[in-house]
Amino acid sequence: MIIKGCASADQLQKIAIFHDLDPSQIQNLLTFSAVREYPSGDILMHEGDRLPQQLYALIEGLLEIKKTSINGKETLLRLVTAGEVFAAPAIFGDGMAPATIVCRVPAQVLTLKREALLQAISQSPEISLKILELFNQRLQQLQNTVHGLTSERAIVRLIKLLQYYQERDGTCPVAEGDQLNIQLPYDQLARSIGISYEECVRLFKHLKGVVSYQRGGKIIIQNQQKFLNL
Repeated sequence: MIIKGCASADQLQKIAIFHDLDPSQIQNLLTFSAVREYPSGDILMHEGDRLPQQLYALIEGLLEIKKTSINGKETLLRLVTAGEVFAAPAIFGDGMAPATIVCRVPAQVLTLKREALLQAISQSPEISLKILELFNQRLQQLQNTVHGLTSERAIVRLIKLLQYYQERDGTCPVAEGDQLNIQLPYDQLARSIGISYEECVRLFKHLKGVVSYQRGGKIIIQNQQKFLNL
């Protein structure tokens, strides 16, 4: 980890909940911020760590949020992409890390002291609405994940996960169809829906002609109509 000092105005505005703040409000927050750089594979926090009261947000990179069960099975809960906040209990809860967070690629992380965030919310209440909307989406995603793991077939869980990432991150056109803007390797997909690597490979074979997997985790939606109706 490398500490880079306070954030710049451009870095702070990359965080979704601060997009609409005026320049004077942004400047007021900068002195209460800090930016840290982490290499790929570095662990930002372990599940159960005591965290200081501050907001955590990702400026650049990609983070994996993981939990490990009592029997040692690891589940990938979700990915954090640039512009998102994470580790909410550090500022709104019990101050304990809810899961282990690992850098999938080199990352820049912004932190902002709790008092400064609360001051910004008092001046711009719409920030709190954005935070509530964000946490509501995550709660819904978690509920869907839990429901899927207990009642849905693996192929249904895989399709819903891919549909979620298509909606969240979008796609770009390629010769074969529409490629997800995020790379999702087999092992990551498998851990997200509670199956083995080998079963994940088999499921993609069943989706031939609708969804294809290419080396490195590139997912291409070959037939959008069939994909959305699966």
